[in-house]
Amino acid sequence: MDAEQIAAGRSRWQQRYDAARKREADFSTLSGTEVAPVYGPPDGVDDPRMERIGWPGEFPFTRGLYATGYRGRSWTIRQFAGFGNAEQTNERYKMILNGGGGGLSVAFDMPTLMGRDSDEPKSLGEVGHCGVAIDSAVDMDRLFKDIPLQDVTTSMTISGPAVPAFCMYLVAAERQGADISKLNGTLQTDIFKEYIAQKEWLFPPEPHLRLIGDLMEYCAAKIPAYKPLSVSGYHIREAGSTAAQELAYTLADGFGYVELGLSRGLDVDVFAPGLSFFFDSHLDFFEEIAKFRAARRIWARWLRDVYGAKTEKAQWLRFHTQTAGVSLTAQQPYNNVVRTAVEALAAILGGTNSLHTNALDETLALPSEESAEIALRTQSVLMEEIGVTNVADPLGGSWYLEALTDELEAEAEQIFARIKEMSPDESITGGILRGIEDGWFMAEIADAAFEYQQKLEKGEKKIVGVNTLTDTVSGELEILRVSHEVEVEQCRVLAERKAHRDEDLVRRTLSALVEAASGTGNLIEPMLEAVRAEATMGEICHVLREQWGEYREPARF
Repeated sequence: MDAEQIAAGRSRWQQRYDAARKREADFSTLSGTEVAPVYGPPDGVDDPRMERIGWPGEFPFTRGLYATGYRGRSWTIRQFAGFGNAEQTNERYKMILNGGGGGLSVAFDMPTLMGRDSDEPKSLGEVGHCGVAIDSAVDMDRLFKDIPLQDVTTSMTISGPAVPAFCMYLVAAERQGADISKLNGTLQTDIFKEYIAQKEWLFPPEPHLRLIGDLMEYCAAKIPAYKPLSVSGYHIREAGSTAAQELAYTLADGFGYVELGLSRGLDVDVFAPGLSFFFDSHLDFFEEIAKFRAARRIWARWLRDVYGAKTEKAQWLRFHTQTAGVSLTAQQPYNNVVRTAVEALAAILGGTNSLHTNALDETLALPSEESAEIALRTQSVLMEEIGVTNVADPLGGSWYLEALTDELEAEAEQIFARIKEMSPDESITGGILRGIEDGWFMAEIADAAFEYQQKLEKGEKKIVGVNTLTDTVSGELEILRVSHEVEVEQCRVLAERKAHRDEDLVRRTLSALVEAASGTGNLIEPMLEAVRAEATMGEICHVLREQWGEYREPARF
Protein backbone atom coordinates (compact mmCIF):
# COMPACT_ATOMS: atom_id res chain seq x y z
CA MET A 1 0.00 0.00 0.00
CA ASP A 2 1.43 3.38 -0.98
CA ALA A 3 1.74 6.38 1.28
CA GLU A 4 -1.31 8.13 -0.20
CA GLN A 5 -3.57 5.13 0.49
CA ILE A 6 -2.18 4.83 4.02
CA ALA A 7 -2.91 8.50 4.65
CA ALA A 8 -6.47 8.06 3.36
CA GLY A 9 -6.91 5.11 5.72
CA ARG A 10 -5.65 7.14 8.66
CA SER A 11 -8.12 9.89 7.76
CA ARG A 12 -11.00 7.39 7.72
CA TRP A 13 -9.85 6.02 11.07
CA GLN A 14 -9.70 9.55 12.52
CA GLN A 15 -13.28 10.25 11.47
CA ARG A 16 -14.46 7.05 13.11
CA TYR A 17 -12.47 7.76 16.24
CA ASP A 18 -13.75 11.33 16.56
CA ALA A 19 -17.35 10.15 16.15
CA ALA A 20 -17.10 7.35 18.74
CA ARG A 21 -17.74 7.56 22.45
CA LYS A 22 -14.61 7.40 24.62
CA ARG A 23 -14.22 6.55 28.28
CA GLU A 24 -13.39 9.30 30.77
CA ALA A 25 -9.85 8.22 31.63
CA ASP A 26 -6.23 9.32 31.73
CA PHE A 27 -4.64 8.07 28.51
CA SER A 28 -1.02 8.75 29.41
CA THR A 29 1.97 6.73 30.55
CA LEU A 30 2.80 6.25 34.21
CA SER A 31 5.28 9.13 33.83
CA GLY A 32 2.60 11.40 32.40
CA THR A 33 3.42 11.28 28.69
CA GLU A 34 0.34 11.59 26.50
CA VAL A 35 0.03 8.73 23.99
CA ALA A 36 -1.81 8.64 20.69
CA PRO A 37 -4.87 6.39 20.37
CA VAL A 38 -3.25 4.48 17.49
CA TYR A 39 0.10 4.22 15.76
CA GLY A 40 0.96 3.38 12.16
CA PRO A 41 3.60 3.92 9.46
CA PRO A 42 5.31 7.33 9.43
CA ASP A 43 3.75 9.91 7.13
CA GLY A 44 4.86 9.60 3.53
CA VAL A 45 6.15 6.03 3.86
CA ASP A 46 4.88 3.13 1.75
CA ASP A 47 4.14 -0.12 3.60
CA PRO A 48 2.84 -3.10 1.57
CA ARG A 49 1.72 -4.82 4.78
CA MET A 50 -0.97 -2.22 5.46
CA GLU A 51 -3.43 -3.86 3.08
CA ARG A 52 -3.50 -6.84 5.47
CA ILE A 53 -3.02 -4.85 8.68
CA GLY A 54 -5.26 -1.85 8.10
CA TRP A 55 -6.50 0.49 10.83
CA PRO A 56 -8.58 -0.35 13.90
CA GLY A 57 -12.29 -0.50 13.14
CA GLU A 58 -11.81 -1.05 9.41
CA PHE A 59 -11.88 -4.14 7.21
CA PRO A 60 -10.17 -6.62 7.51
CA PHE A 61 -10.25 -5.81 11.27
CA THR A 62 -6.79 -7.24 11.93
CA ARG A 63 -6.25 -4.43 14.41
CA GLY A 64 -9.63 -4.72 16.12
CA LEU A 65 -13.30 -4.04 15.56
CA TYR A 66 -13.40 -0.52 16.98
CA ALA A 67 -11.51 2.63 16.02
CA THR A 68 -11.16 3.48 19.71
CA GLY A 69 -9.76 0.13 20.84
CA TYR A 70 -10.20 -0.11 24.61
CA ARG A 71 -10.43 3.68 24.89
CA GLY A 72 -14.07 3.30 23.91
CA ARG A 73 -14.87 0.33 26.12
CA SER A 74 -12.65 -2.06 28.04
CA TRP A 75 -13.09 -5.79 27.67
CA THR A 76 -15.75 -7.38 29.87
CA ILE A 77 -14.41 -9.20 32.92
CA ARG A 78 -16.48 -12.37 32.67
CA GLN A 79 -15.41 -14.93 35.25
CA PHE A 80 -16.52 -18.54 34.65
CA ALA A 81 -18.03 -19.96 37.83
CA GLY A 82 -20.33 -22.67 39.08
CA PHE A 83 -20.20 -25.32 41.78
CA GLY A 84 -22.47 -27.16 44.15
CA ASN A 85 -26.06 -25.99 44.05
CA ALA A 86 -27.67 -22.85 42.68
CA GLU A 87 -27.60 -20.99 46.00
CA GLN A 88 -23.85 -21.53 46.47
CA THR A 89 -23.09 -20.39 42.94
CA ASN A 90 -25.38 -17.38 43.31
CA GLU A 91 -23.21 -16.23 46.23
CA ARG A 92 -20.08 -16.57 44.07
CA TYR A 93 -21.72 -14.57 41.26
CA LYS A 94 -22.52 -11.74 43.63
CA MET A 95 -18.90 -11.76 44.80
CA ILE A 96 -17.73 -11.53 41.18
CA LEU A 97 -20.11 -8.69 40.29
CA ASN A 98 -19.33 -6.76 43.48
CA GLY A 99 -15.62 -7.27 42.84
CA GLY A 100 -15.56 -5.67 39.40
CA GLY A 101 -16.90 -8.38 37.13
CA GLY A 102 -18.95 -7.07 34.22
CA GLY A 103 -20.75 -10.26 33.27
CA LEU A 104 -21.40 -13.82 34.35
CA SER A 105 -20.37 -17.13 32.84
CA VAL A 106 -22.11 -20.29 34.03
CA ALA A 107 -20.23 -23.55 34.57
CA PHE A 108 -22.59 -26.54 34.75
CA ASP A 109 -21.89 -29.88 36.41
CA MET A 110 -21.40 -33.04 34.34
CA PRO A 111 -24.94 -34.43 34.71
CA THR A 112 -26.38 -31.13 33.44
CA LEU A 113 -23.87 -31.02 30.56
CA MET A 114 -24.99 -34.52 29.56
CA GLY A 115 -28.71 -33.71 29.82
CA ARG A 116 -29.34 -35.78 32.95
CA ASP A 117 -31.07 -35.01 36.23
CA SER A 118 -29.24 -35.10 39.54
CA ASP A 119 -31.22 -38.14 40.72
CA GLU A 120 -30.34 -40.38 37.75
CA PRO A 121 -28.00 -43.35 38.44
CA LYS A 122 -25.44 -42.04 35.93
CA SER A 123 -25.24 -38.78 37.91
CA LEU A 124 -24.07 -40.46 41.11
CA GLY A 125 -20.97 -38.80 42.54
CA GLU A 126 -20.91 -35.99 39.96
CA VAL A 127 -23.60 -33.58 41.17
CA GLY A 128 -22.20 -30.09 41.70
CA HIS A 129 -18.56 -31.13 41.27
CA CYS A 130 -17.39 -29.46 38.05
CA GLY A 131 -20.11 -26.81 37.96
CA VAL A 132 -23.56 -26.02 39.23
CA ALA A 133 -26.40 -28.55 39.18
CA ILE A 134 -29.44 -27.33 37.20
CA ASP A 135 -32.40 -29.69 37.04
CA SER A 136 -35.30 -27.33 36.26
CA ALA A 137 -36.29 -23.70 35.88
CA VAL A 138 -36.51 -23.31 39.67
CA ASP A 139 -32.77 -23.96 39.89
CA MET A 140 -32.23 -21.25 37.29
CA ASP A 141 -34.44 -18.90 39.38
CA ARG A 142 -32.21 -19.55 42.39
CA LEU A 143 -29.02 -19.28 40.37
CA PHE A 144 -29.86 -15.69 39.40
CA LYS A 145 -31.72 -14.61 42.54
CA ASP A 146 -31.32 -10.83 43.05
CA ILE A 147 -29.32 -10.62 39.80
CA PRO A 148 -31.46 -8.83 37.17
CA LEU A 149 -30.97 -10.77 33.96
CA GLN A 150 -32.15 -7.83 31.85
CA ASP A 151 -29.17 -5.81 33.11
CA VAL A 152 -26.41 -8.45 33.22
CA THR A 153 -24.89 -10.25 30.24
CA THR A 154 -24.76 -13.97 30.92
CA SER A 155 -22.77 -16.61 29.10
CA MET A 156 -23.64 -20.28 29.49
CA THR A 157 -21.02 -22.87 28.61
CA ILE A 158 -23.13 -25.82 27.53
CA SER A 159 -23.60 -27.46 24.13
CA GLY A 160 -25.44 -30.81 24.07
CA PRO A 161 -28.48 -29.68 26.13
CA ALA A 162 -27.89 -25.99 25.37
CA VAL A 163 -31.41 -25.34 24.10
CA PRO A 164 -33.19 -26.71 27.22
CA ALA A 165 -30.77 -24.67 29.38
CA PHE A 166 -31.56 -21.59 27.28
CA CYS A 167 -35.29 -22.16 27.78
CA MET A 168 -34.78 -22.38 31.55
CA TYR A 169 -32.81 -19.12 31.43
CA LEU A 170 -35.64 -17.45 29.50
CA VAL A 171 -38.26 -18.69 31.95
CA ALA A 172 -36.16 -17.42 34.88
CA ALA A 173 -35.98 -14.02 33.15
CA GLU A 174 -39.76 -14.07 32.59
CA ARG A 175 -40.33 -14.77 36.28
CA GLN A 176 -38.15 -11.76 37.12
CA GLY A 177 -40.37 -9.63 34.92
CA ALA A 178 -37.62 -8.95 32.39
CA ASP A 179 -38.30 -7.72 28.88
CA ILE A 180 -37.15 -10.83 27.03
CA SER A 181 -36.37 -8.88 23.86
CA LYS A 182 -33.75 -6.89 25.81
CA LEU A 183 -31.76 -9.89 27.10
CA ASN A 184 -28.10 -10.00 26.17
CA GLY A 185 -25.73 -12.88 26.58
CA THR A 186 -24.21 -15.90 24.91
CA LEU A 187 -25.07 -19.57 24.71
CA GLN A 188 -22.28 -21.88 23.63
CA THR A 189 -24.41 -24.41 21.65
CA ASP A 190 -21.36 -25.42 19.56
CA ILE A 191 -21.96 -29.09 18.84
CA PHE A 192 -19.25 -29.45 16.19
CA LYS A 193 -16.50 -28.97 18.77
CA GLU A 194 -18.12 -31.61 20.96
CA TYR A 195 -17.68 -34.24 18.25
CA ILE A 196 -14.19 -32.89 17.49
CA ALA A 197 -12.80 -32.51 21.00
CA GLN A 198 -14.91 -32.36 24.15
CA LYS A 199 -17.28 -35.32 23.61
CA GLU A 200 -20.34 -33.94 25.41
CA TRP A 201 -23.09 -34.67 22.88
CA LEU A 202 -26.56 -36.18 23.22
CA PHE A 203 -27.86 -36.97 19.73
CA PRO A 204 -26.48 -37.59 16.24
CA PRO A 205 -25.28 -34.43 14.46
CA GLU A 206 -28.42 -33.77 12.40
CA PRO A 207 -30.87 -33.31 15.33
CA HIS A 208 -28.35 -31.13 17.13
CA LEU A 209 -28.01 -28.96 14.02
CA ARG A 210 -31.79 -28.74 13.79
CA LEU A 211 -31.97 -27.43 17.37
CA ILE A 212 -29.23 -24.91 16.65
CA GLY A 213 -31.04 -23.71 13.54
CA ASP A 214 -34.26 -23.33 15.53
CA LEU A 215 -32.39 -21.33 18.17
CA MET A 216 -30.80 -19.07 15.54
CA GLU A 217 -34.23 -18.35 14.03
CA TYR A 218 -35.81 -17.66 17.43
CA CYS A 219 -33.08 -15.29 18.62
CA ALA A 220 -32.88 -13.40 15.31
CA ALA A 221 -36.63 -12.78 15.49
CA LYS A 222 -37.18 -12.17 19.22
CA ILE A 223 -33.92 -11.49 21.11
CA PRO A 224 -31.70 -9.59 18.65
CA ALA A 225 -28.87 -8.80 21.08
CA TYR A 226 -28.56 -12.39 22.32
CA LYS A 227 -25.86 -14.55 20.76
CA PRO A 228 -27.19 -18.10 20.31
CA LEU A 229 -23.83 -19.57 19.33
CA SER A 230 -20.35 -19.22 20.80
CA VAL A 231 -18.09 -21.18 18.50
CA SER A 232 -15.50 -22.69 20.79
CA GLY A 233 -11.84 -23.25 20.02
CA TYR A 234 -11.03 -23.40 23.72
CA HIS A 235 -11.82 -27.08 24.11
CA ILE A 236 -10.06 -27.94 20.86
CA ARG A 237 -6.87 -26.33 22.18
CA GLU A 238 -7.26 -27.90 25.61
CA ALA A 239 -7.46 -31.30 23.88
CA GLY A 240 -3.94 -30.75 22.56
CA SER A 241 -4.22 -28.95 19.22
CA THR A 242 -1.73 -26.42 17.91
CA ALA A 243 -2.60 -22.73 17.67
CA ALA A 244 -3.14 -23.08 13.90
CA GLN A 245 -5.45 -26.07 14.38
CA GLU A 246 -7.46 -24.23 17.04
CA LEU A 247 -7.77 -21.25 14.71
CA ALA A 248 -8.74 -23.27 11.64
CA TYR A 249 -11.08 -25.83 13.22
CA THR A 250 -12.90 -23.11 15.16
CA LEU A 251 -13.43 -20.83 12.18
CA ALA A 252 -14.42 -23.81 10.03
CA ASP A 253 -17.07 -24.69 12.62
CA GLY A 254 -18.22 -21.08 12.44
CA PHE A 255 -18.47 -21.28 8.65
CA GLY A 256 -20.55 -24.43 9.10
CA TYR A 257 -23.02 -22.53 11.29
CA VAL A 258 -23.17 -19.73 8.71
CA GLU A 259 -24.08 -22.36 6.10
CA LEU A 260 -26.73 -23.68 8.49
CA GLY A 261 -28.27 -20.23 8.84
CA LEU A 262 -28.24 -19.71 5.09
CA SER A 263 -29.88 -23.11 4.59
CA ARG A 264 -32.73 -21.90 6.85
CA GLY A 265 -33.28 -18.91 4.58
CA LEU A 266 -31.91 -16.46 7.15
CA ASP A 267 -30.23 -13.23 6.09
CA VAL A 268 -26.51 -13.46 6.83
CA ASP A 269 -26.44 -9.77 7.76
CA VAL A 270 -29.11 -10.47 10.39
CA PHE A 271 -27.89 -13.72 11.96
CA ALA A 272 -24.10 -13.48 11.60
CA PRO A 273 -23.81 -10.76 14.29
CA GLY A 274 -25.33 -13.34 16.67
CA LEU A 275 -22.33 -15.63 16.25
CA SER A 276 -19.51 -15.17 18.74
CA PHE A 277 -16.33 -17.10 19.44
CA PHE A 278 -14.49 -18.52 22.43
CA PHE A 279 -10.73 -18.98 22.24
CA ASP A 280 -7.96 -20.32 24.45
CA SER A 281 -5.06 -18.05 25.35
CA HIS A 282 -2.02 -20.24 25.79
CA LEU A 283 1.54 -19.56 26.88
CA ASP A 284 3.32 -18.60 23.65
CA PHE A 285 2.72 -14.89 24.05
CA PHE A 286 3.21 -13.62 20.51
CA GLU A 287 1.71 -16.67 18.81
CA GLU A 288 -1.52 -16.17 20.74
CA ILE A 289 -1.76 -12.47 19.86
CA ALA A 290 -1.15 -13.33 16.21
CA LYS A 291 -3.85 -16.03 16.36
CA PHE A 292 -6.49 -13.57 17.54
CA ARG A 293 -5.56 -11.02 14.87
CA ALA A 294 -5.56 -13.65 12.12
CA ALA A 295 -8.96 -14.92 13.29
CA ARG A 296 -10.59 -11.51 12.81
CA ARG A 297 -9.02 -11.09 9.40
CA ILE A 298 -9.99 -14.53 8.09
CA TRP A 299 -13.56 -14.31 9.39
CA ALA A 300 -14.15 -10.88 7.87
CA ARG A 301 -12.84 -11.94 4.47
CA TRP A 302 -14.79 -15.22 4.33
CA LEU A 303 -18.03 -13.63 5.53
CA ARG A 304 -17.76 -10.90 2.90
CA ASP A 305 -16.32 -12.80 -0.04
CA VAL A 306 -17.71 -16.33 0.44
CA TYR A 307 -20.99 -15.83 2.29
CA GLY A 308 -21.99 -12.39 1.03
CA ALA A 309 -22.17 -10.42 4.27
CA LYS A 310 -22.44 -6.72 3.44
CA THR A 311 -22.49 -5.04 6.84
CA GLU A 312 -19.48 -4.60 9.09
CA LYS A 313 -21.27 -6.14 12.08
CA ALA A 314 -21.87 -9.32 10.09
CA GLN A 315 -18.15 -9.43 9.24
CA TRP A 316 -16.99 -8.85 12.82
CA LEU A 317 -15.50 -11.70 14.80
CA ARG A 318 -16.28 -11.01 18.44
CA PHE A 319 -14.70 -13.35 20.94
CA HIS A 320 -14.37 -14.31 24.57
CA THR A 321 -11.08 -15.67 25.84
CA GLN A 322 -10.19 -17.97 28.71
CA THR A 323 -6.64 -18.49 29.84
CA ALA A 324 -5.30 -21.99 29.23
CA GLY A 325 -6.45 -24.44 31.87
CA VAL A 326 -4.14 -27.07 30.43
CA SER A 327 -1.13 -24.83 31.15
CA LEU A 328 -1.77 -24.90 34.90
CA THR A 329 0.30 -27.28 37.01
CA ALA A 330 -0.37 -29.05 40.30
CA GLN A 331 3.34 -28.67 41.08
CA GLN A 332 4.25 -25.23 42.45
CA PRO A 333 0.70 -23.95 41.86
CA TYR A 334 1.57 -20.31 42.67
CA ASN A 335 3.43 -20.24 39.35
CA ASN A 336 -0.03 -20.47 37.78
CA VAL A 337 -0.73 -16.87 38.77
CA VAL A 338 2.12 -15.76 36.51
CA ARG A 339 1.06 -18.05 33.66
CA THR A 340 -2.50 -16.77 33.84
CA ALA A 341 -1.42 -13.12 33.86
CA VAL A 342 0.76 -13.59 30.76
CA GLU A 343 -2.00 -15.45 28.93
CA ALA A 344 -4.53 -12.78 29.89
CA LEU A 345 -2.24 -10.04 28.60
CA ALA A 346 -1.91 -11.87 25.28
CA ALA A 347 -5.69 -12.00 24.97
CA ILE A 348 -5.94 -8.28 25.73
CA LEU A 349 -3.24 -7.33 23.24
CA GLY A 350 -5.06 -9.55 20.75
CA GLY A 351 -8.23 -7.49 21.25
CA THR A 352 -10.49 -9.85 23.19
CA ASN A 353 -14.02 -8.62 23.89
CA SER A 354 -14.34 -10.45 27.21
CA LEU A 355 -12.01 -12.49 29.36
CA HIS A 356 -11.92 -15.18 32.05
CA THR A 357 -8.75 -15.70 34.06
CA ASN A 358 -8.22 -19.14 35.58
CA ALA A 359 -7.52 -19.54 39.27
CA LEU A 360 -4.23 -20.93 40.54
CA ASP A 361 -5.83 -24.04 42.08
CA GLU A 362 -8.05 -25.09 39.14
CA THR A 363 -5.79 -27.98 38.20
CA LEU A 364 -6.57 -29.46 41.65
CA ALA A 365 -10.19 -28.50 42.30
CA LEU A 366 -12.83 -25.86 41.74
CA PRO A 367 -11.49 -22.42 42.71
CA SER A 368 -11.59 -21.41 46.35
CA GLU A 369 -13.00 -17.99 47.15
CA GLU A 370 -9.49 -16.63 47.70
CA SER A 371 -8.07 -18.00 44.45
CA ALA A 372 -11.14 -16.77 42.55
CA GLU A 373 -10.51 -13.28 43.91
CA ILE A 374 -6.85 -13.42 42.81
CA ALA A 375 -7.96 -14.43 39.30
CA LEU A 376 -10.46 -11.57 39.23
CA ARG A 377 -7.92 -9.06 40.52
CA THR A 378 -5.42 -10.20 37.87
CA GLN A 379 -7.74 -8.73 35.25
CA SER A 380 -8.31 -5.59 37.29
CA VAL A 381 -4.56 -4.95 37.58
CA LEU A 382 -4.13 -5.42 33.83
CA MET A 383 -7.07 -3.11 33.12
CA GLU A 384 -6.29 -0.35 35.59
CA GLU A 385 -2.53 -0.22 36.16
CA ILE A 386 -0.36 -1.08 33.16
CA GLY A 387 -1.57 1.28 30.42
CA VAL A 388 -2.68 -1.49 28.08
CA THR A 389 -6.03 0.20 27.36
CA ASN A 390 -4.48 3.44 26.10
CA VAL A 391 -3.62 2.46 22.52
CA ALA A 392 -5.50 0.33 19.99
CA ASP A 393 -3.47 -2.69 18.86
CA PRO A 394 -0.19 -1.39 20.36
CA LEU A 395 1.87 -4.22 18.84
CA GLY A 396 0.51 -3.71 15.32
CA GLY A 397 3.32 -3.31 12.81
CA SER A 398 5.79 -5.44 14.75
CA TRP A 399 7.74 -7.35 12.12
CA TYR A 400 7.64 -10.52 14.21
CA LEU A 401 3.98 -10.28 15.11
CA GLU A 402 2.82 -9.49 11.59
CA ALA A 403 4.87 -12.38 10.19
CA LEU A 404 3.31 -14.75 12.74
CA THR A 405 -0.16 -13.44 11.88
CA ASP A 406 0.44 -14.07 8.17
CA GLU A 407 1.85 -17.53 8.86
CA LEU A 408 -1.08 -18.61 11.02
CA GLU A 409 -3.52 -17.30 8.42
CA ALA A 410 -1.77 -19.31 5.69
CA GLU A 411 -1.79 -22.48 7.81
CA ALA A 412 -5.48 -22.02 8.53
CA GLU A 413 -6.29 -21.59 4.83
CA GLN A 414 -4.48 -24.86 4.06
CA ILE A 415 -6.63 -26.62 6.67
CA PHE A 416 -9.82 -25.11 5.22
CA ALA A 417 -8.83 -26.47 1.82
CA ARG A 418 -8.33 -29.94 3.33
CA ILE A 419 -11.75 -29.80 5.03
CA LYS A 420 -13.42 -28.84 1.76
CA GLU A 421 -11.65 -31.74 0.01
CA MET A 422 -13.34 -34.15 2.43
CA SER A 423 -16.79 -32.72 1.66
CA PRO A 424 -19.07 -34.51 -0.81
CA ASP A 425 -20.50 -31.15 -1.92
CA GLU A 426 -17.47 -28.87 -1.31
CA SER A 427 -19.25 -27.19 1.61
CA ILE A 428 -17.43 -26.63 4.87
CA THR A 429 -20.31 -28.36 6.70
CA GLY A 430 -19.95 -31.49 4.59
CA GLY A 431 -16.22 -31.58 5.27
CA ILE A 432 -16.70 -31.15 9.01
CA LEU A 433 -19.25 -33.98 9.19
CA ARG A 434 -17.02 -36.26 7.13
CA GLY A 435 -14.00 -35.36 9.27
CA ILE A 436 -15.98 -36.21 12.41
CA GLU A 437 -17.20 -39.49 10.95
CA ASP A 438 -13.70 -40.51 9.86
CA GLY A 439 -12.02 -39.40 13.09
CA TRP A 440 -9.80 -37.01 11.14
CA PHE A 441 -10.01 -34.10 13.59
CA MET A 442 -9.39 -36.37 16.57
CA ALA A 443 -6.34 -37.94 14.89
CA GLU A 444 -4.84 -34.57 13.94
CA ILE A 445 -5.23 -33.22 17.48
CA ALA A 446 -3.85 -36.45 18.99
CA ASP A 447 -0.76 -36.24 16.77
CA ALA A 448 -0.14 -32.63 17.81
CA ALA A 449 -0.56 -33.48 21.51
CA PHE A 450 1.76 -36.48 21.21
CA GLU A 451 4.46 -34.41 19.50
CA TYR A 452 4.35 -31.77 22.24
CA GLN A 453 4.45 -34.40 24.98
CA GLN A 454 7.54 -35.96 23.40
CA LYS A 455 9.28 -32.58 23.47
CA LEU A 456 8.39 -32.17 27.13
CA GLU A 457 9.75 -35.57 28.04
CA LYS A 458 12.97 -34.92 26.12
CA GLY A 459 13.34 -31.57 27.89
CA GLU A 460 13.10 -29.60 24.63
CA LYS A 461 10.10 -27.73 26.07
CA LYS A 462 10.21 -26.55 29.68
CA ILE A 463 7.55 -26.28 32.37
CA VAL A 464 8.84 -24.65 35.53
CA GLY A 465 8.24 -26.87 38.53
CA VAL A 466 7.55 -29.93 36.37
CA ASN A 467 10.61 -30.74 34.26
CA THR A 468 12.87 -27.89 35.39
CA LEU A 469 13.42 -26.00 38.68
CA THR A 470 11.48 -28.59 40.63
CA ASP A 471 12.74 -27.66 44.12
CA THR A 472 10.23 -25.59 46.11
CA VAL A 473 9.45 -24.31 49.57
CA SER A 474 5.70 -23.97 48.94
CA GLY A 475 3.34 -26.31 50.72
CA GLU A 476 0.00 -27.82 49.80
CA LEU A 477 -2.97 -25.60 49.00
CA GLU A 478 -6.24 -25.55 50.87
CA ILE A 479 -8.70 -26.46 48.12
CA LEU A 480 -12.46 -26.23 47.75
CA ARG A 481 -14.24 -29.52 48.29
CA VAL A 482 -17.87 -30.05 47.33
CA SER A 483 -19.61 -32.05 50.03
CA HIS A 484 -21.57 -35.19 49.23
CA GLU A 485 -24.41 -33.47 51.07
CA VAL A 486 -24.83 -31.19 48.04
CA GLU A 487 -25.89 -34.17 45.95
CA VAL A 488 -28.14 -35.58 48.68
CA GLU A 489 -29.88 -32.23 49.16
CA GLN A 490 -30.20 -31.57 45.40
CA CYS A 491 -31.89 -34.94 44.91
CA ARG A 492 -34.19 -34.34 47.90
CA VAL A 493 -35.26 -30.93 46.61
CA LEU A 494 -35.77 -32.33 43.10
CA ALA A 495 -38.01 -35.10 44.43
CA GLU A 496 -40.04 -32.57 46.41
CA ARG A 497 -40.34 -30.34 43.34
CA LYS A 498 -41.61 -33.20 41.20
CA ALA A 499 -44.14 -34.18 43.87
CA HIS A 500 -45.72 -30.73 43.93
CA ARG A 501 -45.90 -29.90 40.23
CA ASP A 502 -48.83 -30.52 37.85
CA GLU A 503 -47.89 -33.94 36.42
CA ASP A 504 -50.65 -33.86 33.80
CA LEU A 505 -49.35 -30.55 32.51
CA VAL A 506 -45.79 -31.89 32.41
CA ARG A 507 -46.90 -34.94 30.41
CA ARG A 508 -48.94 -32.83 27.98
CA THR A 509 -46.10 -30.39 27.32
CA LEU A 510 -43.55 -33.18 26.85
CA SER A 511 -45.92 -34.94 24.44
CA ALA A 512 -46.33 -31.70 22.50
CA LEU A 513 -42.54 -31.37 22.35
CA VAL A 514 -42.20 -34.92 20.98
CA GLU A 515 -44.88 -34.23 18.40
CA ALA A 516 -43.06 -31.08 17.30
CA ALA A 517 -39.76 -32.99 17.17
CA SER A 518 -41.33 -35.57 14.86
CA GLY A 519 -42.27 -32.78 12.43
CA THR A 520 -40.34 -29.85 10.98
CA GLY A 521 -41.52 -26.91 13.12
CA ASN A 522 -39.41 -24.78 15.43
CA LEU A 523 -38.93 -26.48 18.80
CA ILE A 524 -38.22 -23.47 21.02
CA GLU A 525 -41.82 -22.57 21.93
CA PRO A 526 -42.94 -26.12 22.80
CA MET A 527 -39.78 -26.59 24.84
CA LEU A 528 -40.46 -23.34 26.68
CA GLU A 529 -43.93 -24.62 27.58
CA ALA A 530 -42.41 -27.79 29.04
CA VAL A 531 -39.91 -25.75 31.06
CA ARG A 532 -42.67 -23.46 32.38
CA ALA A 533 -44.44 -26.60 33.61
CA GLU A 534 -41.25 -27.55 35.51
CA ALA A 535 -40.28 -30.41 33.23
CA THR A 536 -36.68 -31.24 34.11
CA MET A 537 -33.54 -31.20 32.02
CA GLY A 538 -33.39 -35.00 32.12
CA GLU A 539 -37.04 -35.42 31.14
CA ILE A 540 -36.77 -33.08 28.15
CA CYS A 541 -33.55 -34.68 26.92
CA HIS A 542 -34.91 -38.20 27.53
CA VAL A 543 -37.97 -37.75 25.31
CA LEU A 544 -35.76 -36.27 22.58
CA ARG A 545 -33.29 -39.18 22.91
CA GLU A 546 -36.22 -41.56 22.41
CA GLN A 547 -37.25 -39.61 19.31
CA TRP A 548 -33.82 -39.06 17.76
CA GLY A 549 -31.57 -41.71 19.27
CA GLU A 550 -28.20 -41.33 20.97
CA TYR A 551 -24.89 -40.79 19.22
CA ARG A 552 -22.14 -43.36 19.68
CA GLU A 553 -18.68 -42.45 18.49
CA PRO A 554 -17.30 -45.09 16.10
CA ALA A 555 -14.42 -47.12 17.50
CA ARG A 556 -10.97 -46.03 16.27
CA PHE A 557 -7.83 -48.10 16.26
